[in-house]
Formats: sequence, C-alpha cells, structure tokens
Amino acid sequence: MIDHPVIAAIALVMIFEGIMPFLAPQAWKDMLQQIAQMENKHLRLFGAVLMVIGALIFNYIQS
Repeated sequence: MIDHPVIAAIALVMIFEGIMPFLAPQAWKDMLQQIAQMENKHLRLFGAVLMVIGALIFNYIQS
C-alpha cells in the first residue's frame, strides 16, 4: 500500500494521462496538434479552470 498521498496522486495522474495514448493514439495526436495551435491566452484560461476544478475537488475530498 502507498503510504504517501502525493505519490498516490502522481501515480493516478500518470494512469489517467496514459489512457488516451494507449487506447486511441491517433485521436491523441490530433488533439495535441489542435492544442498546439491554440492561442496562449486560451491555454492559460484552460489551465486556470483545470486548477480551480482540481482545487475544489481536492478541498471536497479533504473535508
């Protein structure tokens, strides 16, 4: 059993990040090409939204 929650969280992120390239590599490559063509301000907004949602979920599971 993993004793440190940060290591467990990193392991879960790695699992989830690996699902798409494993199951649908061409769709994953297409998605990366679309992301590469996005403007920086849209990528920053997307990243900020993901961080806020992640923080809210983290806060929810900690309470």
